[in-house]
Amino acid sequence: MKPSMLARLDQLANRLEEINSLLMQEGVTDNMEQYRKLNREHAELGPLVDLYQQYTQAASDVETAQGMLADPDMKEFAQEEIGAAKARMEQMEIDLQKLLLPKDPNDERNIFLEIRAGTGGDESALFAGDLLRMYTRYAERQRWQVEMVSESASEVGGYKEVIVRIVGFGAYSRLKFESGGHRVQRVPATETQGRIHTSACTVAVMPEADEIGDVDINPADLRIDTYRASGAGGQHINKTDSAVRITHLPTGLVVECQDDRSQHKNKASALKVLAARLKDAQLRAQQTKEAATRKSLIGSGDRSERIRTYNFPQGRMTDHRINLTLYKLDFIMDGDLDELTNALMAEHQAELLAALGDDL
Repeated sequence: MKPSMLARLDQLANRLEEINSLLMQEGVTDNMEQYRKLNREHAELGPLVDLYQQYTQAASDVETAQGMLADPDMKEFAQEEIGAAKARMEQMEIDLQKLLLPKDPNDERNIFLEIRAGTGGDESALFAGDLLRMYTRYAERQRWQVEMVSESASEVGGYKEVIVRIVGFGAYSRLKFESGGHRVQRVPATETQGRIHTSACTVAVMPEADEIGDVDINPADLRIDTYRASGAGGQHINKTDSAVRITHLPTGLVVECQDDRSQHKNKASALKVLAARLKDAQLRAQQTKEAATRKSLIGSGDRSERIRTYNFPQGRMTDHRINLTLYKLDFIMDGDLDELTNALMAEHQAELLAALGDDL
């Protein structure tokens, strides 16, 4: 193990001792915010320091066994002990590196998932509906909740644009790599000549912002318009101005919500989506800055970037960022995304480990 990594682990072990001392002090709960912060830090450092202690014990075992090598009666036993301890140390070093990786503070958050039809007209809108079903089925497998926030239905089916809120622990960690361009190749239902068409949709995955403190929105920066909600073909959903359109004047971001009959609820939903979009913009600016220093294996997350192709005639899905092709398209479209998401997460972790190795 590199001396720099050992020094970092010693530093964190000392910090855990310091936290233990602080948590034992009288009156520690007088400041509940600080108390919760210390407990969170203790929970994060505990497994890391425990594993580091096992590593140092294994190193001690190696040293003890090496002292037995000079004894002919103990030599074979000592060699076995040294081999076993070094194998444990090798695996523990890998695990320690993973525990040292920087954690994405948004990983545990709920998300807003936004799907927009792109090139391809009606077929693109139909594919947007297919993508929504895919993510909804995946959420059901994870026992997450899916709430419709806003939808603009296409007259032939599917959606011109749809936004849903997915509520579940770790939703962002597993779906954050879905942002980008999704391309579909198939014979549309409206195609009489049997020709394969190529269409595209754009997906955006945004972590839900906290109610307080995450994004500062000045009410003076908002223009809020209300209008009568309408469905596909112009049919009125209701006779009151319950639909809400919010424009964030400094950025030009526009959010519309008309899914609920209550204007108050639509406004609240629209504000949540706006906060998530502003937070997403901040994250993208930060990622762009980091990508200038180090190219991301998973891609920039730019929504104009084509990240994946769904080829129906061949029954395959290809993720272009990690050159992964799976011939199980029917299962994927039914929400079986674990193999894909696990591969994307593993590639991202490998990139972080490589960067960590450079830093340590």
